[in-house]
Formats: sequence, C-alpha cells, structure tokens
Amino acid sequence: MTDRLDTIRPYVLGLFRIVVGLLFACHGAASLFGVLGGAAGTGGTVDAGTWPGWYAAVIQLVGGSLVLLGLGTRVAALIASGSMAYAYFKVHQPGALWPMENGGEASAMFCWAFLLLVFTGSGAFGLDRVLDRRTAGQRRPAEETTPAVV
Repeated sequence: MTDRLDTIRPYVLGLFRIVVGLLFACHGAASLFGVLGGAAGTGGTVDAGTWPGWYAAVIQLVGGSLVLLGLGTRVAALIASGSMAYAYFKVHQPGALWPMENGGEASAMFCWAFLLLVFTGSGAFGLDRVLDRRTAGQRRPAEETTPAVV
C-alpha cells in the first residue's frame, strides 16, 4: 500500500497546493475588492496602503495566485508563510495564547501549509515543472558533452 501511495504523492501534493493557493488568494481578493463577503465579512475593502492589512491582502492575492498556479512556488510560499506567522504573532497571539482562543487558526494553518510547500515544492500540475522541463531540454546537449563524475 505504501508503494501505491508513494506513486500518487506528487498529484496529491499538487492538489493540496492548488486548494491552499486558491483559498489564500480568495482572502486577498475579498480584502482588496470586497468580493466573497469582503474584508472581515463586512462587504468592505481594506484602505489602500494601510499597514498591515492592505499589504497582507496583496501578499495573499499575489502569493496565493502564484502558489495556485505553481509558479515560483517555493519563494511565494515562503513569503506567504512569513506573512501568516507575522499575522499570528502580531495580530492574534496578543489576545490569547492558543489559536482557538485568539481567532488565529487560519493564520496558523496557512503558515504551516505554506512552510510545507517551501520544502516539498509544487508537486504535479504546477507551471514550475513545465518550465523546468523546458529549460532542462535546452540544457541537455551541453550536459551530454560534459563527462560525469561518479
């Protein structure tokens, strides 16, 4: 059973990346454009340039979109993870110690989900893999002429 699960790991990881990226991008779109219930569910938007809300929303929309597409996944996930760590420790944690008490469950989950993607990469279905294949094909003739050291 383990061998079967190992063979589908890249596909499940790709689906995980897509879902996490989509959900994160939706948070940013809600805050910036007032869609999907808007900022804090009030239907409004975050004022442009306000710290930290507007910048967090931009990171959510751009970072979530990049992760969703699997383009620059590791870098986008690192920035997104850091922004969620900041959100948790600066916004939620001062209210109470535990995420259940301070409303920081989403920030904590996004932080750890993106940190996982930093180390695993995009998995299947990502543009990173397509671009890697394309550039690997261009480099291949040079690699074949260079002797390999084993």
